[in-house]
Amino acid sequence: MTAGQLDIPHAAEDGAESPGRGGLSRFAGRVAIATLVVVGILVAALVLWEARLVVALLFSAVIIAAALRPSVEWLARRRVPRGIGVVAHYAVIAALLAVALWFVVPEATDQVQAALGNQHELRQAARGTTGIRHDLLIALDKRLNDLPSGSSLFDPAVEYGRKAFEAIIGVFFVFAAAAYWIIERERAMDVVCSILPRPKRKTVRDAWNLMELKLGAFVRGQSLLVAIVATVLSGCFWLIGLPYWLLVGVFAGVVEVVPVIGPLAAGIVAVGVGLSQSLHLALMAAIVLIAVRLLEDYVVLPRVLGHSVGLSPLVVLVAVTSVGVVLGGFAVILAVPLASVVVTLVDIVLRDKDPAAERVPSVLLPAKDLE
Repeated sequence: MTAGQLDIPHAAEDGAESPGRGGLSRFAGRVAIATLVVVGILVAALVLWEARLVVALLFSAVIIAAALRPSVEWLARRRVPRGIGVVAHYAVIAALLAVALWFVVPEATDQVQAALGNQHELRQAARGTTGIRHDLLIALDKRLNDLPSGSSLFDPAVEYGRKAFEAIIGVFFVFAAAAYWIIERERAMDVVCSILPRPKRKTVRDAWNLMELKLGAFVRGQSLLVAIVATVLSGCFWLIGLPYWLLVGVFAGVVEVVPVIGPLAAGIVAVGVGLSQSLHLALMAAIVLIAVRLLEDYVVLPRVLGHSVGLSPLVVLVAVTSVGVVLGGFAVILAVPLASVVVTLVDIVLRDKDPAAERVPSVLLPAKDLE
């Protein structure tokens, strides 16, 4: 047997080993790519977590822009520049707030001063009661005493403190970002769609439009709902003679923006204030709250909000709890809009729904003006 014959098996073995080595190299490359992807996701998540306040402010700006954009576009179709349209909307919002404060602040200030006084009604009622009612009134009295006095609310050191400055900067940032998004929205979407595969561009654009329509309808409906609830409850509390009727009514309206928790807090406060007078007044306050809640659930909500976000009560409850635990109590007002975005993306990406075929929600604006 020659040396050449002896070398043949070795050559065959070398040829058999090369595919295995190539497969191992491909596997190692895939592992490296997967590792880089995971690390990139973790780094992005860490950056977003550290910048969660900025992300929340930007999301708030997108929500406000979604609420205002249909009417701004309506003005744009009538040759009103978008910038002027945005400024006009902000001027109307500021005027409405000024009028509301002009009516509410004087009476509310009197009621706050009465509530924070040394001889307010809760303390007087607590002295003449026993048992659970006495404990509840004492707890309310302690909470009121812990609030800052009227003079400290206007103390320059508090007004121009760091927290106040941060809040003012945050508000300006949100409204400025909302204005820029309304003006630059189409250009930004064109840039994003230009880097996507052509078959995906229309789906992405339709999905974004649908999410904005849902967010805008929710914000407009929620704002109207806050005004209705605050007005109706304040009037009803005044009719039944509830102390601090304006403060309690406005508080009940404002906390409507916090799903689930807000109405419960309003009910506890109203019944607790009613107990400062009598069990009969507390019962009357509870009846008013239940009646207004039923009216809201079966008459107002279907007509005002309808299916603007398309979320079940269970999803809302889970979203509120999760956002509150992860991001803090203040962020719960963003829970429903955030859940709406997530559910819409799940419907489009996983359930393969066509966003262009979804029903367009309309609140305060005709559907034809939203398209």
